[in-house]
Amino acid sequence: MRSFFVSLTSEFYKSRKTLAFWSAILLPLVICILMSWGFISQATKLAHNPAPMLWFRYISAIVGVMGVLLLPVLVIYNTYAITNMEYKGDTWKSLFSLPLPKLSIYASKYVYIVFLTFITMLLFGVFIILTGHGIQLIKPELKFGDYNANNIIFRFFSKLFLSAIGIISIQFLMNLMWNDFLKPFGIGFLLTIMGIITANVNWKYVDYLPYAYPNLTVTNIMHTKGDFNKMIIFDQAIYNSLICGVVVFIIGYFLVAKKTIK
Repeated sequence: MRSFFVSLTSEFYKSRKTLAFWSAILLPLVICILMSWGFISQATKLAHNPAPMLWFRYISAIVGVMGVLLLPVLVIYNTYAITNMEYKGDTWKSLFSLPLPKLSIYASKYVYIVFLTFITMLLFGVFIILTGHGIQLIKPELKFGDYNANNIIFRFFSKLFLSAIGIISIQFLMNLMWNDFLKPFGIGFLLTIMGIITANVNWKYVDYLPYAYPNLTVTNIMHTKGDFNKMIIFDQAIYNSLICGVVVFIIGYFLVAKKTIK
C-alpha cells in the first residue's frame, strides 16, 4: 500500500503544472460562470419559476453541457496527458525498473485519472451551489435560496462521475498500448459520437456501449423533470460502467505488465 501512495504522490507532482490538472479545476468554474450569466440575463423570464424548478433548470443546463460531450472528451484528454508524460520523457523503462510493484505504478496512474475526474465533478457541485446563490444576490427575484438543492446536486454529479468509469478504463488502456495522440483520441471521439447517437435513438444495445453512459445519465436526470425523488444513482448504465471499468482495468494490467517485461 505504501508503494501505491508513493506512486500516486509522484503522479500529482508530475502533473500539477499541466493543462490536464488545471482543466479539471477551471472547466467547472468557467461553465458555471457562463451559465449563471445566462440565468441573470434571463431573470425576468425565469422569475415565475418556484425555487425547486429554478434549481432543476440550472443544474440541467450545466449537466446537459457537461455530460453529453465535455465529460467524455475531458476523460479522453486527461488519460492521454497523464500517460504521455512517460512517453514524452521516455521514462517507462526506468519507471518500471524502480523497486515498486508494477501493479502499484499501473494502479496509481489509473486512480489519479479517476481522481481528476472526481475533482471535476465535485467542483461542479460546489460551483453550482455558489453561483446559484450568487445569482440570487444579483437578481433577488430568482429565489434560489428558498430551496436547499445541495444533496440533489451532489447526487447528480456522483452519477455522472460513475458513468465515466468505463470510459476512463478503456482510454487508459488505449493510451498505454499506443504512444501517439491520434489513435486513442480518434477512436475515443468516434465512440463518443456513436454513444450520443445510439443513446438518442434508444438503440436496444446501448447499455453495452460505455461511451453512451454519460448521455444515458443525462437523459435519466432530465426525465425527473424536477421530481428529484425519481432519480436513482445506481441504474443499469452505472452498473455496466463499473463492471466495464473493473474488467478493463484487470485486462489492462496483464497486457501492460507483459509488454513492459520485453
